[in-house]
Amino acid sequence: MRNKKSNEVANEFTPDMLMKYEIAEELDLIDKIKRFGWGELTAKETGRIGGIMTARRKQGDRGK
Repeated sequence: MRNKKSNEVANEFTPDMLMKYEIAEELDLIDKIKRFGWGELTAKETGRIGGIMTARRKQGDRGK
């Protein structure tokens, strides 16, 4: 059962979501995500995406 809020969020592309897709594509994971969904990524794969996102956010903070 899905709640209404999760459905609303799923239809929005936030800057973080766009970054997540971009990184997944760079790591050659985008086909796996399109075929099976985000839930089928391994902990290592999701951790790598999260780590790169964190590093990019920190780089962005330095530029301000």
